[in-house]
This record gives sequence, C-alpha cells and structure tokens, in this order.
Amino acid sequence: MAEREHVSREPLVSIITVHFNQIDVTLALLQSTRQLLHRNVEILVVDNGSVEQPLTPALLAPFPNARLITSADNLGFAGGNNLAMKQAKGDFFLLINNDTEVTPDLIGELLRPAASDATIGVVCPKIRYFSQPDMIQYAGYRPLNVLTGQTTCYGTHQADVGQFDQSGPTAFAHGAAMLIARAVWERVGGMHEPYFLYYEELDWSHRIRRAGFTIYYQATALIYHKESISVGKASPNKVYYLTRNRLYFMRRCTTPAQRRLFMLYFGFVALPKHLLAYTLQGRFDYLTAFGRGVIWNITHPTT
Repeated sequence: MAEREHVSREPLVSIITVHFNQIDVTLALLQSTRQLLHRNVEILVVDNGSVEQPLTPALLAPFPNARLITSADNLGFAGGNNLAMKQAKGDFFLLINNDTEVTPDLIGELLRPAASDATIGVVCPKIRYFSQPDMIQYAGYRPLNVLTGQTTCYGTHQADVGQFDQSGPTAFAHGAAMLIARAVWERVGGMHEPYFLYYEELDWSHRIRRAGFTIYYQATALIYHKESISVGKASPNKVYYLTRNRLYFMRRCTTPAQRRLFMLYFGFVALPKHLLAYTLQGRFDYLTAFGRGVIWNITHPTT
C-alpha cells in the first residue's frame, strides 16, 4: 500500500454541491453539514444557471464556511462540479448531490482510507434512501455488463442489516457522494462535460482506474439521498440522457470487441424493446426522447 503524502494538519476538505432551482433542498443539505465532526471544511455551492429559484449570498449567510459560485448557464452535473473543483482549496474534494444529507462521521470515515493510501482514487460512502432510512441505495457497484451497457449497485432496495458492511474496492463511484484527493484530480482531470447528466461518474471512474487508482467503497461512511428530486422518477429528459449517455459511455470506455457486442444487443434487443414499450404506453414523448438520444450519438464524436 502506497502512503499518501503526509499532511501535518487536519486535511482541508472542499465540500462541493451543485444547485439547480431547489432552494429548500440545498439549504437542508447545508443545514445537515453543521453536524459534521470534521470541522476543517469549506463548502462551495454552484448555482448552475437557476432561473426559478436562484441562490443568493444572503441565503448562504447562515453558513459562514459556504461560498456561492454562480454560473449564468446550466453546465450540467459534470460542468458544475468541475467549475467548483477549479476554485476549491482543499486537500480533498467531497462531491455530494444537493439532494443528500450528511451524517456526523461522514468525512472522517471517508478520509480513513483516502488519506492513508495513495493508490485510492475515489472513496464513496454507503448510501441509503432519505425517505426510507434503513434501505440501501448503494453499497458499491457491480462491474459493467458489457453486453447491456449497464451496471447496478449492490444492496439497492435492500434493508440494511449489515450484509454490506465490508469495505473494499468497487467497480464505480456513485455520483451522489464521492471523495477524491486533489492529487488524483490534478492527474486525471475533472469529469467529462459532454455527458451533462448521468454516466459521467462512470466515465470518471473508468479514467481514474485506467490511471492506476482504485475506486473504494467505505461501508462505515453513510449519507442519505433523496433520489431523483432534480429530474423526477421518470421524464422525457431522463429518458433522453440515459439513452444518449449509455451509448456514449460504451463508445468511449470499451474495447472495439465490447462495443461491437453492445451495439448488436442495443440494435436487436434494447432498441425494439423500448420502441414497443413506449408505443404501447402511449408515451410518444418518451419515444421522441429515446430517438433523440440515439441520433445524438450518430452526429457527435466521442471526444
């Protein structure tokens, strides 16, 4: 195990979150950070082109360690986080969704592996659903299914009874909460911005692993997630980005043989399945969104 360069003081952690038209949700996250036991933090909140509910410095005034970064345009999940990481001062960056709430030991538990082992690229906590606090959303990721272009989390929708309390390497980071060392970010770079929404953390994980680092699941760290508040449980927007970025990720992050296998599956199984399902449901808005996602990949390169 390679030790990370020693930091004599308590590491400064830059907590980064992206806000988009959800003032109450973002303020609830900030309120939850008051209970953090690791006190050497700065909080960077990116207002990502909000029009209906923009953040203001006055709203952040009760949180003296919080700083507002305003983008006139919606840069997407990757772009908003990248903007903040470029301005962050921390030894570590903790990227968390604005629809999460933290637990007191979150940062300390994430730092235990991250601060001691230089081979670890990203550390993610166990994630439970906020609305069902004993139910797991994420306890690590399974390896990518190169046939379907999809992956699933360990433990999703299972009651947490200790079955996923073993920490260790995992296939991918979860975008709702991930801690990365500044040194890793400086070497690998930020998230790939063309994704805009969905799959960007899978792409980032792939690049981090390719650079020789490990993605690590820390079972003793915990965060609660109010999943899908920002996009909704199902929407044309969600169908579009999931379709588009599933194809885009497989084009960027797989071998030629894997891509050919996936394209055969997508063309002969996934595509007709979705076309039939959306037609039978009368969801022609979903059908249009799905088609747009496919066409985007035909007209855009992988760079």
